[in-house]
Amino acid sequence: MPFLSERPVLLRSLYALLAVFIVLLDQWTKLLVLDRIPLHDSVTVIPGFFNLTHVQNTGAAFGFFASISSPVKTFLLNVVALAIFAFVATFSLRTPATAWLLQSALALTLGGAAGNLIDRLRVGSVTDFLHFYIRDFHWWSFNIADSAITVGVCVLAWELWRTPEPTEAAGAEKEDDHVA
Repeated sequence: MPFLSERPVLLRSLYALLAVFIVLLDQWTKLLVLDRIPLHDSVTVIPGFFNLTHVQNTGAAFGFFASISSPVKTFLLNVVALAIFAFVATFSLRTPATAWLLQSALALTLGGAAGNLIDRLRVGSVTDFLHFYIRDFHWWSFNIADSAITVGVCVLAWELWRTPEPTEAAGAEKEDDHVA
């Protein structure tokens, strides 16, 4: 992609569009659930495996802190979400735009974080509805934003793991190559 690699602003715009797409898809699907499935009701999609189940999560990921009833819980969750959003956005801007897989992972994470943050700021909870299960094992309900965050964080971890950090010795060898 030489055309795009010479235009970092265009590349960053594409990553921003990916994040916006995730937010819009997430919010649209949540509105459909809010409109069509009463709270705590389920619609069977694949019997014995997958339902659409309307749940309002007042806690963090996987329902952590949901049972805590404190007036500051939502405020603290919003502050943490905003801090993570700011960290990921800053990391994205400090990473080369040409690192497309890393930037795509960051865009997925940002879009997902924004989608859930919109819910928290708007109604104080997050609408979850994707419910997978096998027999008596039920996974926590989640949403498009959670999926984007999970995929983004997994790809980010993979990219950071597989991309070696430059070392001083490697930098010195490159300098020697230029001198010779």
